[in-house]
Amino acid sequence: MPASQVLDPRDLLRRLTEDTDAMVTDLERLVRAESPSSDGDALRACRDVLADIGTRLLGTAPTVLPHDPGNGRPGGLLWRLGPADVRPVLLVGHFDTVFPLGTLKRRPFLVDGTRATGPGVFDMKGGLIQGLYGLARLRELTGEDPAVAFLITADEEIGSPAGGPVVTEWARNSRAALILEGAADGGGLKHARKGWSFYDIRVKGIAAHAGLEPDKGSNALTDLARIIVALESLAAYDDRVTVTPTVARAGTTQNTVPDRAHVTVDVRVPDVQAQKDIDAELHRIVADVARLPYEITGGPNRPPLEEASATDLLETARTALAGLGLEWPGSAAVGGISDGNLCAAAGAPTLDGLGAVGGGPHADHEWTDVTRMPERAALLARMVALLQEG
Repeated sequence: MPASQVLDPRDLLRRLTEDTDAMVTDLERLVRAESPSSDGDALRACRDVLADIGTRLLGTAPTVLPHDPGNGRPGGLLWRLGPADVRPVLLVGHFDTVFPLGTLKRRPFLVDGTRATGPGVFDMKGGLIQGLYGLARLRELTGEDPAVAFLITADEEIGSPAGGPVVTEWARNSRAALILEGAADGGGLKHARKGWSFYDIRVKGIAAHAGLEPDKGSNALTDLARIIVALESLAAYDDRVTVTPTVARAGTTQNTVPDRAHVTVDVRVPDVQAQKDIDAELHRIVADVARLPYEITGGPNRPPLEEASATDLLETARTALAGLGLEWPGSAAVGGISDGNLCAAAGAPTLDGLGAVGGGPHADHEWTDVTRMPERAALLARMVALLQEG
Protein backbone atom coordinates (compact mmCIF):
# COMPACT_ATOMS: atom_id res chain seq x y z
CA MET A 1 0.00 0.00 0.00
CA PRO A 2 1.38 3.46 -0.86
CA ALA A 3 2.91 5.31 2.08
CA SER A 4 0.55 8.26 1.62
CA GLN A 5 -2.43 5.97 2.23
CA VAL A 6 -0.90 4.39 5.35
CA LEU A 7 -0.02 7.79 6.76
CA ASP A 8 -2.69 9.83 8.56
CA PRO A 9 -1.70 13.45 7.83
CA ARG A 10 -3.48 14.70 10.94
CA ASP A 11 -1.49 12.31 13.11
CA LEU A 12 1.71 13.42 11.40
CA LEU A 13 1.01 17.09 12.16
CA ARG A 14 -0.06 16.32 15.73
CA ARG A 15 3.12 14.40 16.50
CA LEU A 16 5.32 17.05 14.94
CA THR A 17 3.53 19.71 16.97
CA GLU A 18 4.42 17.70 20.06
CA ASP A 19 8.05 17.86 18.85
CA THR A 20 8.14 21.69 18.86
CA ASP A 21 10.22 22.09 22.01
CA ALA A 22 12.66 19.43 20.87
CA MET A 23 12.97 21.10 17.47
CA VAL A 24 13.75 24.44 19.11
CA THR A 25 16.36 22.81 21.35
CA ASP A 26 18.07 21.24 18.35
CA LEU A 27 17.80 24.49 16.41
CA GLU A 28 19.58 26.31 19.23
CA ARG A 29 22.31 23.69 19.27
CA LEU A 30 22.82 24.02 15.51
CA VAL A 31 22.77 27.84 15.51
CA ARG A 32 25.29 27.90 18.35
CA ALA A 33 27.64 25.90 16.11
CA GLU A 34 28.68 28.90 14.02
CA SER A 35 29.53 28.02 10.44
CA PRO A 36 30.86 30.82 8.22
CA SER A 37 31.64 29.55 4.73
CA SER A 38 35.27 30.67 5.00
CA ASP A 39 36.17 28.86 8.25
CA GLY A 40 36.97 25.18 7.71
CA ASP A 41 37.31 24.33 11.40
CA ALA A 42 33.99 25.94 12.30
CA LEU A 43 32.28 24.20 9.39
CA ARG A 44 33.60 20.82 10.54
CA ALA A 45 32.38 21.45 14.08
CA CYS A 46 28.93 22.45 12.82
CA ARG A 47 28.82 19.43 10.52
CA ASP A 48 29.52 17.18 13.50
CA VAL A 49 26.63 18.71 15.43
CA LEU A 50 24.30 18.31 12.46
CA ALA A 51 25.39 14.71 11.89
CA ASP A 52 24.75 13.92 15.55
CA ILE A 53 21.26 15.42 15.49
CA GLY A 54 20.37 13.63 12.27
CA THR A 55 21.78 10.29 13.39
CA ARG A 56 19.72 10.47 16.59
CA LEU A 57 16.51 11.28 14.71
CA LEU A 58 16.94 8.99 11.68
CA GLY A 59 18.70 6.12 13.39
CA THR A 60 21.47 6.04 10.81
CA ALA A 61 24.67 8.00 10.32
CA PRO A 62 25.16 10.12 7.19
CA THR A 63 27.81 9.73 4.55
CA VAL A 64 30.43 12.47 4.91
CA LEU A 65 31.15 13.92 1.48
CA PRO A 66 34.72 14.58 0.28
CA HIS A 67 36.35 17.85 1.29
CA ASP A 68 37.37 20.58 -1.13
CA PRO A 69 41.09 19.95 -1.79
CA GLY A 70 41.56 23.50 -3.04
CA ASN A 71 41.08 25.17 0.33
CA GLY A 72 40.47 22.47 2.92
CA ARG A 73 36.80 23.35 3.31
CA PRO A 74 34.95 20.23 4.52
CA GLY A 75 32.39 18.39 2.46
CA GLY A 76 28.74 18.12 3.34
CA LEU A 77 26.51 15.29 4.54
CA LEU A 78 24.23 12.82 2.78
CA TRP A 79 21.51 10.63 4.19
CA ARG A 80 20.34 8.09 1.62
CA LEU A 81 17.23 6.31 2.88
CA GLY A 82 15.05 3.62 1.34
CA PRO A 83 15.68 1.11 -1.43
CA ALA A 84 18.78 1.80 -3.49
CA ASP A 85 17.09 0.76 -6.74
CA VAL A 86 14.35 3.41 -6.45
CA ARG A 87 14.91 6.96 -7.69
CA PRO A 88 14.79 9.12 -4.57
CA VAL A 89 13.14 12.38 -3.74
CA LEU A 90 16.06 14.77 -3.23
CA LEU A 91 16.01 17.14 -0.25
CA VAL A 92 18.63 19.90 -0.46
CA GLY A 93 20.03 22.25 2.15
CA HIS A 94 23.27 23.84 3.38
CA PHE A 95 24.76 24.50 6.80
CA ASP A 96 27.21 27.30 5.99
CA THR A 97 26.21 30.89 6.74
CA VAL A 98 27.34 34.38 5.77
CA PHE A 99 28.03 35.45 9.36
CA PRO A 100 31.66 35.69 10.58
CA LEU A 101 32.85 33.72 13.57
CA GLY A 102 31.98 35.60 16.76
CA THR A 103 28.61 36.91 15.57
CA LEU A 104 26.94 34.71 18.19
CA LYS A 105 28.52 36.74 20.98
CA ARG A 106 26.78 39.83 19.68
CA ARG A 107 23.57 38.09 18.61
CA PRO A 108 23.05 34.94 20.70
CA PHE A 109 20.27 32.49 19.98
CA LEU A 110 17.09 33.80 21.62
CA VAL A 111 13.41 32.87 21.57
CA ASP A 112 11.05 35.77 22.22
CA GLY A 113 7.43 34.71 21.93
CA THR A 114 7.09 32.98 18.57
CA ARG A 115 10.40 34.24 17.16
CA ALA A 116 13.81 32.63 17.35
CA THR A 117 16.75 34.83 16.38
CA GLY A 118 20.44 34.17 15.84
CA PRO A 119 22.92 33.87 12.97
CA GLY A 120 21.68 31.37 10.40
CA VAL A 121 18.40 30.62 12.17
CA PHE A 122 16.39 31.29 8.98
CA ASP A 123 19.04 30.79 6.28
CA MET A 124 18.93 27.93 6.71
CA LYS A 125 19.37 25.97 9.89
CA GLY A 126 15.67 26.06 10.73
CA GLY A 127 14.90 24.28 7.46
CA LEU A 128 17.49 21.57 8.20
CA ILE A 129 15.97 20.79 11.58
CA GLN A 130 12.46 20.71 10.09
CA GLY A 131 13.61 18.33 7.38
CA LEU A 132 15.19 15.89 9.82
CA TYR A 133 12.15 15.85 12.11
CA GLY A 134 9.75 15.50 9.18
CA LEU A 135 11.64 12.50 7.81
CA ALA A 136 11.89 10.91 11.25
CA ARG A 137 8.13 11.09 11.83
CA LEU A 138 7.37 9.95 8.28
CA ARG A 139 9.45 6.81 8.75
CA GLU A 140 7.84 6.15 12.13
CA LEU A 141 4.27 6.49 10.90
CA THR A 142 4.63 4.57 7.63
CA GLY A 143 6.84 1.84 9.05
CA GLU A 144 9.20 2.04 6.10
CA ASP A 145 12.10 4.07 4.78
CA PRO A 146 11.06 6.50 2.05
CA ALA A 147 13.31 6.68 -1.00
CA VAL A 148 15.00 9.92 -0.03
CA ALA A 149 18.42 11.52 -0.50
CA PHE A 150 18.92 14.36 1.99
CA LEU A 151 21.94 16.30 0.75
CA ILE A 152 23.37 19.11 2.90
CA THR A 153 26.30 21.12 1.52
CA ALA A 154 28.93 23.32 3.18
CA ASP A 155 29.51 26.05 0.59
CA GLU A 156 26.21 27.28 -0.88
CA GLU A 157 26.69 30.83 0.35
CA ILE A 158 29.85 31.22 -1.74
CA GLY A 159 28.47 29.72 -4.95
CA SER A 160 28.76 25.96 -4.20
CA PRO A 161 32.18 25.40 -5.81
CA ALA A 162 32.43 21.88 -4.34
CA GLY A 163 28.83 21.14 -3.37
CA GLY A 164 27.28 22.27 -6.65
CA PRO A 165 28.51 19.34 -8.78
CA VAL A 166 27.28 16.90 -6.12
CA VAL A 167 23.85 18.56 -6.07
CA THR A 168 23.69 18.44 -9.87
CA GLU A 169 24.62 14.76 -9.98
CA TRP A 170 21.97 13.76 -7.45
CA ALA A 171 19.33 15.95 -9.09
CA ARG A 172 19.85 14.22 -12.44
CA ASN A 173 18.99 10.90 -10.82
CA SER A 174 16.11 11.98 -8.57
CA ARG A 175 12.39 12.11 -9.24
CA ALA A 176 12.05 15.58 -7.72
CA ALA A 177 14.03 18.12 -5.69
CA LEU A 178 12.60 19.84 -2.61
CA ILE A 179 14.73 22.76 -1.40
CA LEU A 180 14.71 23.60 2.30
CA GLU A 181 15.67 27.26 1.95
CA GLY A 182 13.58 29.72 3.96
CA ALA A 183 10.06 30.51 2.83
CA ALA A 184 8.96 33.62 0.97
CA ASP A 185 7.04 36.30 2.89
CA GLY A 186 4.28 34.85 5.05
CA GLY A 187 5.37 31.28 4.41
CA GLY A 188 5.00 31.27 0.65
CA LEU A 189 6.77 28.66 -1.44
CA LYS A 190 9.24 29.70 -4.13
CA HIS A 191 8.34 28.59 -7.64
CA ALA A 192 11.05 30.56 -9.46
CA ARG A 193 14.44 32.15 -8.82
CA LYS A 194 16.55 34.46 -10.93
CA GLY A 195 19.80 33.29 -12.42
CA TRP A 196 23.04 34.55 -10.91
CA SER A 197 26.25 35.70 -12.55
CA PHE A 198 29.17 37.36 -10.83
CA TYR A 199 32.29 38.98 -12.18
CA ASP A 200 35.64 40.30 -11.00
CA ILE A 201 36.86 43.20 -13.14
CA ARG A 202 40.50 44.15 -12.58
CA VAL A 203 42.25 47.19 -14.06
CA LYS A 204 46.04 47.59 -14.19
CA GLY A 205 47.53 51.08 -14.10
CA ILE A 206 50.92 52.62 -13.34
CA ALA A 207 51.86 53.89 -9.88
CA ALA A 208 53.33 57.36 -9.37
CA HIS A 209 53.65 59.95 -6.61
CA ALA A 210 50.29 61.71 -6.37
CA GLY A 211 51.89 65.07 -5.47
CA LEU A 212 55.20 65.17 -7.30
CA GLU A 213 54.44 63.53 -10.64
CA PRO A 214 50.87 62.27 -10.96
CA ASP A 215 51.10 62.75 -14.73
CA LYS A 216 53.58 59.89 -14.89
CA GLY A 217 51.01 57.47 -13.48
CA SER A 218 47.98 55.76 -14.99
CA ASN A 219 45.10 55.79 -12.51
CA ALA A 220 43.45 52.36 -12.37
CA LEU A 221 40.77 53.63 -9.98
CA THR A 222 39.63 56.38 -12.34
CA ASP A 223 39.40 53.90 -15.20
CA LEU A 224 37.46 51.43 -13.08
CA ALA A 225 35.06 54.18 -12.00
CA ARG A 226 34.23 54.86 -15.65
CA ILE A 227 33.57 51.17 -16.17
CA ILE A 228 31.27 50.94 -13.13
CA VAL A 229 29.19 53.90 -14.28
CA ALA A 230 28.91 52.44 -17.77
CA LEU A 231 27.69 49.11 -16.39
CA GLU A 232 24.58 50.85 -15.03
CA SER A 233 23.18 50.67 -18.57
CA LEU A 234 22.95 46.89 -18.30
CA ALA A 235 19.99 47.19 -15.96
CA ALA A 236 18.08 48.98 -18.73
CA TYR A 237 18.12 45.72 -20.69
CA ASP A 238 15.13 44.45 -18.71
CA ASP A 239 13.52 45.79 -15.54
CA ARG A 240 13.87 42.30 -14.06
CA VAL A 241 17.67 42.45 -14.44
CA THR A 242 19.78 43.83 -11.59
CA VAL A 243 23.47 44.74 -11.87
CA THR A 244 25.08 45.57 -8.54
CA PRO A 245 28.73 46.46 -7.88
CA THR A 246 29.37 44.97 -4.44
CA VAL A 247 33.04 44.99 -3.39
CA ALA A 248 35.71 47.35 -4.70
CA ARG A 249 39.34 47.97 -3.85
CA ALA A 250 42.07 50.17 -5.30
CA GLY A 251 45.52 51.55 -4.69
CA THR A 252 48.16 51.03 -2.04
CA THR A 253 48.65 54.32 -0.17
CA GLN A 254 46.83 57.64 0.04
CA ASN A 255 49.55 59.56 -1.81
CA THR A 256 50.11 57.13 -4.68
CA VAL A 257 48.33 56.98 -8.04
CA PRO A 258 46.54 53.60 -7.91
CA ASP A 259 48.21 51.03 -10.11
CA ARG A 260 45.47 48.46 -9.56
CA ALA A 261 41.74 48.44 -8.95
CA HIS A 262 39.05 45.82 -8.97
CA VAL A 263 35.32 45.47 -8.46
CA THR A 264 32.99 42.51 -7.99
CA VAL A 265 29.70 42.76 -9.86
CA ASP A 266 26.56 40.80 -8.96
CA VAL A 267 24.07 40.20 -11.81
CA ARG A 268 20.56 38.66 -11.47
CA VAL A 269 18.54 37.69 -14.53
CA PRO A 270 15.07 36.19 -15.15
CA ASP A 271 15.86 33.63 -17.84
CA VAL A 272 18.67 31.80 -19.62
CA GLN A 273 18.64 34.03 -22.71
CA ALA A 274 18.95 37.18 -20.62
CA GLN A 275 21.88 35.62 -18.79
CA LYS A 276 23.68 34.98 -22.08
CA ASP A 277 22.86 38.44 -23.44
CA ILE A 278 23.99 40.26 -20.30
CA ASP A 279 27.24 38.30 -20.22
CA ALA A 280 28.07 39.32 -23.78
CA GLU A 281 27.02 42.93 -23.21
CA LEU A 282 29.10 43.29 -20.04
CA HIS A 283 32.23 42.19 -21.86
CA ARG A 284 31.45 44.58 -24.73
CA ILE A 285 30.91 47.57 -22.44
CA VAL A 286 34.14 47.03 -20.55
CA ALA A 287 36.08 46.67 -23.81
CA ASP A 288 34.58 49.92 -25.13
CA VAL A 289 35.11 51.99 -21.97
CA ALA A 290 38.42 50.79 -20.55
CA ARG A 291 41.49 52.86 -21.39
CA LEU A 292 43.94 50.73 -19.41
CA PRO A 293 44.67 46.98 -19.49
CA TYR A 294 41.96 44.98 -17.74
CA GLU A 295 40.88 41.43 -16.95
CA ILE A 296 37.39 39.99 -16.44
CA THR A 297 36.90 36.72 -14.61
CA GLY A 298 33.72 34.98 -13.53
CA GLY A 299 30.45 34.69 -15.38
CA PRO A 300 27.18 32.76 -15.02
CA ASN A 301 27.14 30.72 -11.80
CA ARG A 302 23.49 29.68 -11.47
CA PRO A 303 20.97 29.40 -14.31
CA PRO A 304 17.48 30.61 -13.46
CA LEU A 305 15.00 28.31 -11.74
CA GLU A 306 12.08 28.87 -14.08
CA GLU A 307 8.46 28.40 -13.06
CA ALA A 308 7.86 25.42 -15.33
CA SER A 309 10.16 23.34 -13.10
CA ALA A 310 7.84 23.84 -10.13
CA THR A 311 4.38 23.52 -11.73
CA ASP A 312 3.65 19.89 -10.82
CA LEU A 313 5.21 20.16 -7.38
CA LEU A 314 3.03 23.15 -6.53
CA GLU A 315 0.03 20.89 -7.04
CA THR A 316 1.62 18.23 -4.85
CA ALA A 317 2.11 20.87 -2.16
CA ARG A 318 -1.53 21.92 -2.44
CA THR A 319 -2.64 18.32 -1.99
CA ALA A 320 -0.30 17.85 0.96
CA LEU A 321 -1.51 21.00 2.71
CA ALA A 322 -5.15 20.12 2.17
CA GLY A 323 -4.60 16.71 3.77
CA LEU A 324 -2.93 18.38 6.74
CA GLY A 325 -5.79 20.86 7.13
CA LEU A 326 -3.48 23.81 6.45
CA GLU A 327 -4.09 26.87 4.30
CA TRP A 328 -2.30 27.45 1.01
CA PRO A 329 0.47 30.02 1.72
CA GLY A 330 0.92 31.14 -1.88
CA SER A 331 4.10 31.06 -3.92
CA ALA A 332 6.50 33.64 -5.30
CA ALA A 333 9.31 34.27 -7.77
CA VAL A 334 12.35 35.69 -5.97
CA GLY A 335 15.66 37.27 -6.86
CA GLY A 336 17.91 35.23 -4.58
CA ILE A 337 19.54 32.04 -5.77
CA SER A 338 19.96 28.61 -4.20
CA ASP A 339 21.10 25.12 -5.10
CA GLY A 340 17.54 24.72 -6.38
CA ASN A 341 18.70 26.56 -9.51
CA LEU A 342 21.16 23.72 -10.12
CA CYS A 343 18.52 21.05 -9.54
CA ALA A 344 16.18 22.60 -12.09
CA ALA A 345 19.00 22.97 -14.62
CA ALA A 346 19.76 19.26 -14.17
CA GLY A 347 16.20 18.44 -15.22
CA ALA A 348 14.64 17.64 -11.84
CA PRO A 349 11.20 19.08 -11.03
CA THR A 350 12.12 21.58 -8.31
CA LEU A 351 10.21 23.46 -5.63
CA ASP A 352 12.02 25.88 -3.31
CA GLY A 353 11.17 27.73 -0.11
CA LEU A 354 10.08 24.64 1.86
CA GLY A 355 12.17 25.62 4.87
CA ALA A 356 11.55 27.87 7.84
CA VAL A 357 8.95 30.62 7.98
CA GLY A 358 10.60 33.87 8.99
CA GLY A 359 12.67 36.62 7.42
CA GLY A 360 15.76 38.80 7.41
CA PRO A 361 18.18 36.43 5.69
CA HIS A 362 21.80 37.69 5.93
CA ALA A 363 20.68 40.50 8.26
CA ASP A 364 21.02 41.21 11.97
CA HIS A 365 17.28 40.81 12.47
CA GLU A 366 17.11 37.33 10.89
CA TRP A 367 14.33 35.30 12.55
CA THR A 368 12.27 32.12 12.40
CA ASP A 369 8.72 31.51 13.61
CA VAL A 370 9.13 28.47 15.85
CA THR A 371 5.38 27.86 16.04
CA ARG A 372 5.31 27.09 12.32
CA MET A 373 8.19 24.63 12.32
CA PRO A 374 5.86 21.61 12.85
CA GLU A 375 3.61 22.47 9.91
CA ARG A 376 6.57 22.97 7.57
CA ALA A 377 8.09 19.67 8.69
CA ALA A 378 4.72 18.01 8.10
CA LEU A 379 4.36 19.59 4.65
CA LEU A 380 7.76 18.27 3.60
CA ALA A 381 7.10 14.79 4.94
CA ARG A 382 3.66 14.63 3.34
CA MET A 383 5.06 15.73 -0.03
CA VAL A 384 7.74 13.04 0.16
CA ALA A 385 5.04 10.44 0.85
CA LEU A 386 2.92 11.61 -2.08
CA LEU A 387 5.92 11.68 -4.42
CA GLN A 388 6.71 8.05 -3.61
CA GLU A 389 3.72 7.18 -5.78
CA GLY A 390 4.88 9.25 -8.75
